[in-house]
Amino acid sequence: MTSVPRKASFPLVADAGTRLLVLGSLPGEKSLAAGEYYANRGNHFWRLMGLVTGEDLPALAYDDRLAALLRHGIGLWDVIADATRAGSLDSAIRDPRVRDLAAVVRSLPALRAIAFNGATAARLGLSQLGPVAEGYEIIRLLSSSGACAVTTAVRQADWLRLRPLVATD
Repeated sequence: MTSVPRKASFPLVADAGTRLLVLGSLPGEKSLAAGEYYANRGNHFWRLMGLVTGEDLPALAYDDRLAALLRHGIGLWDVIADATRAGSLDSAIRDPRVRDLAAVVRSLPALRAIAFNGATAARLGLSQLGPVAEGYEIIRLLSSSGACAVTTAVRQADWLRLRPLVATD
């Protein structure tokens, strides 16, 4: 019997100007291997955030993508600190250790909205936030994962709801 490895998420990407915090569940295998949020090209995250920000984020180097998010007042993190999971699907997550989202949310002075990338992130994240969530606009997004079976147009329309919340240059 082989043991399933414990997988850990990445550090918070946010600063004092973060107005929108986008929360995923736990990075997939390709992201973990690359050490980058949403490194799997089959995941639509960077293309969707490019539509939201008006920048060609997929064309940028990873550090420049993160800087662009911050410039637009967007933070990025995951609701799970670490968990056991075979593969990359959220349905395979076992024994998750969650983050202290309430403390992070309270530490971001400009924060106005929290968006959850997919159902797992929303379920776990909202349970962690509890009553703290009442002070913020909460947005449940369709997952950016390629495993989420919706059309590109439907996914884009859903994510474009974030546009009014981001800073434009």
